[in-house]
Order: sequence, then structure tokens, then C-alpha cells
Amino acid sequence: MGRKRIVGAVVVLLVLFAAVWLASPILTARAVIQAGKDGDEARLEQHVDFPSLRDSLKDELGGRLAQEMRDDPRLSDSLGGLGMLLAPSLVSGAVDALVTPRAVAFMVQEARAPEPADAVRPVEAEPEAAREPGRRVRQAWGYRDLNTFAVTLWREDRPDDRIALLLERRGLFGWKLAAVDLTPNGLD
Repeated sequence: MGRKRIVGAVVVLLVLFAAVWLASPILTARAVIQAGKDGDEARLEQHVDFPSLRDSLKDELGGRLAQEMRDDPRLSDSLGGLGMLLAPSLVSGAVDALVTPRAVAFMVQEARAPEPADAVRPVEAEPEAAREPGRRVRQAWGYRDLNTFAVTLWREDRPDDRIALLLERRGLFGWKLAAVDLTPNGLD
């Protein structure tokens, strides 16, 4: 009888460990979303790895800008090439100034990444209660892999314009918002 109790206790502990391990990003995601909705910058700072988030946004915006420049026939001349050389440094400077707790709150509230122009003016979103029904933000949550959890956000009035906030595992149970995907596959 004693051996069965030990085996039972081990099984219960393993199931409990697995449940907490799998649920831990959900708790962090909920905290990030709620802090963003509330505009609570102090709580956001606890859940965001700002250097990693800035690097991710630089890559996303730099790639988007390079693609737009390649696709624009007006930029195929030598000035377009110069623009492609300068674009990464312009994006980098704008993102460094732009990615703040307030900008993360804006992403959560508006379901879109701040624009570089937002670096020179305050990033403000309407309180959720003041929004029209068609502007509500929808969410889809899910693992991308065992160490990456995505919260995909979109507004009802712009269902094809989505942003994914990517939480990355930090240690056994810890998670931080560390990246953003501006072109996530549609999750419903």
C-alpha cells in the first residue's frame, strides 16, 4: 500500500507540474493584456523584455520597409538604393524612441503597432469603454512552440490587420513579452 501512495503522489505532482508549466504563459499573457488595457506602465515593465521587443520590431519594420521599397517602381533608381541603405538606421532610431510601456499599451488597446510618427507625438488610444462596438479588439492565444506563446490581436473593423505579441519562456515558469509579429498567420 505504501508504494502505491508514493507512485500516486508522484503522478499527481507530475500532472500538477505539467499543468502549471503549460498554463504559465496564459497567466503572463493575461497580465500583459490587462496592464495594457489599463495603461499600467509599471506592470507592463515587469512583463516586457524591452531590448528584445525593440530588436524584434526593428526587424519587422525594417523588413516591411525594404519590401515596400523593392515593390515601388519609383524607387528602383539610385536614390531608391540609397534609401534602402539608410532605412535600417532610420527604423532603428524611431523604434528605440518608440518602444515604451505606453507603446505596448497602445498595441494592446488598438491591435496595431505604433507608427514611426508616433515617436514624436504621444501614443494615445481611446479607452475601451468609449469605443464603438465595431472597434473592439479580439484575441487568439496559442503556443507557437514550447518556448513561444502568441497573443494575436485584431480589431473587429479590421479583421485582416493583425499583430501578434510573442511571449518567450524565461526559466522554468517565467515568461516575458519579447517580440512582435506584424504579419501573423490568421488565428481564429
